[in-house]
Amino acid sequence: MSRVACIGAGTVGRAWAVVFARAGYEVALYDALPGEVTEQAIPAARRSLELLAEFGLIDEPVDTIMARLHPATSIAAAAAGTVYVQESVREDLDTKRAVFSEIAAAAPADAILASSTSALPGSDFLGHIPSPDRALVVHPVNPPAFIPLVELCATRWTSPKTVAAARTLMSDAGMRPIVLNKEIEGFILNRLQFTLVAEAMHLVGEGYCSAEDIDAVLTDGLALRWASAGPFEVAHLNAVNGLQGFVDRLGPMMKRMGELARTDYDWTPAQVADLHSAMAKRVPVDSIPDRQAWRDRRILATRRMKRDT
Repeated sequence: MSRVACIGAGTVGRAWAVVFARAGYEVALYDALPGEVTEQAIPAARRSLELLAEFGLIDEPVDTIMARLHPATSIAAAAAGTVYVQESVREDLDTKRAVFSEIAAAAPADAILASSTSALPGSDFLGHIPSPDRALVVHPVNPPAFIPLVELCATRWTSPKTVAAARTLMSDAGMRPIVLNKEIEGFILNRLQFTLVAEAMHLVGEGYCSAEDIDAVLTDGLALRWASAGPFEVAHLNAVNGLQGFVDRLGPMMKRMGELARTDYDWTPAQVADLHSAMAKRVPVDSIPDRQAWRDRRILATRRMKRDT
């Protein structure tokens, strides 16, 4: 079987390991923290696979897939003999540059080298390695074991061949890749997500509504449509004559709302503390793992529903 490496075994890295193992790859998993792979990542991967099995989203027994996960003792040992390497270390340029220096030195010359960075442009930390044309950003949604969307973003050096190969690999692994035409900080998902959250902070901070109200607007409103149709298709379906009619009728209002939105809202520490207090009453901090498990089950139930309809 082909071999891939996951460098960094935190929440994202261990979820990537599940993605590749369930797709049939032998997966070498490395983390700089002693015990992170064997004591945390591999047991978490099993739990993820058991949940995927419960919802009918894997085709093989859990033990068969788990047998493809292998702890590695170093970056060099993990990257050797691979066709693909996925880096998921912390969001720090110096750390990523150092890690990719090690990856590039050990991986085969034709291996694809990918970063899970959430916001940093790949051109800021991938240009120094030998043959930077083989490297790019492959940004997942957390947790990628359960959410298939992934953003592929080339650097100024990445070859079209590398992007095409990464797209094929991701599709074959059961992911849903999109390809950015050019680099932008935060890529697409986080720019949309953070813009919405920033305006939500403004609305709550200025007393228009509560944090609970904001979440209800999404979970019981927008998300019910967005789970099946994105904002452009929603607009297209909301007018008799499609998107053009929607914009012709509501375009001035959309522009005015955009001008009034405060995505640069200067929230205060006190406002953040109040928001945290409200959230902690609903979901106490020590119960976050249980709520994450609840969230993951809801995600998989939605995926199963979408698959079956």
